[in-house]
Amino acid sequence: MSIVPLCGMPLFAPGMSIASEVVAAGLRDGDVVRAGDIVVIAQKIVSKVEGRLVRLVDVAPGAAARQLAGTTGREPEMAQLILDESSEILRATPAAIIARQNTGHVLANAGIDASNVAGGDEGHVLLWPLDPDASARAIRAELGALCGVSPAVVIADSLGRAWRIGTVGAAIGVAGLTVLDDRRGKEQDLFGRTLQATVIAIADSIAAAAVLAMGEGAEGTPAALVRGAGQWVMDEDGPGAASGLRALAEDMFR
Repeated sequence: MSIVPLCGMPLFAPGMSIASEVVAAGLRDGDVVRAGDIVVIAQKIVSKVEGRLVRLVDVAPGAAARQLAGTTGREPEMAQLILDESSEILRATPAAIIARQNTGHVLANAGIDASNVAGGDEGHVLLWPLDPDASARAIRAELGALCGVSPAVVIADSLGRAWRIGTVGAAIGVAGLTVLDDRRGKEQDLFGRTLQATVIAIADSIAAAAVLAMGEGAEGTPAALVRGAGQWVMDEDGPGAASGLRALAEDMFR
């Protein structure tokens, strides 16, 4: 498997075409998107082109937001955005606000971030796409129209993990890629024992590898082509990243 970061991409703004810029970046490197490729795209540029930039001064915090801000030391306006973007607040401390984002993903601050955002020092923050799986499907369709092939598309963000230090790239939007490879009861280990619990998070694994190659600071490479994993690329869009979320009924920490 190889990962090719796509360099020279612009600073994205609302209405721009990510698919067109992916194709252009590939052509600058003498490459084209091929069948079986996986295009991994940073969440931030998807949010930017979808107009998900918010100024904190435009947010009117309510009573619940002021209470949350008082508990955690956040600005009331930021607390209001976290509440707006969440279906549930799971933990709220000065160290972190852990929320179940409206998409169902659990992460800090409902994914709201100011890093790599123009105006981040002046109170501009970026929200997640409203429906990352739908965003991935739309980008895949446009890539298909431009290239004549339909690569898989993964929208990735860096998420923390329970009981672990540090962030890892994860798939928050997926189109055309196997999300979970369930090998339970289908394969055996080296000693002939049938696998009982092995479910491989394919989309998350590919997102993690690509984010590591793309970088998360000033590298300016918000997309990458992953090759050599075509066995997990599908003709149809598939169920999306949402299919990899554990059901609330299976929550073992309540």
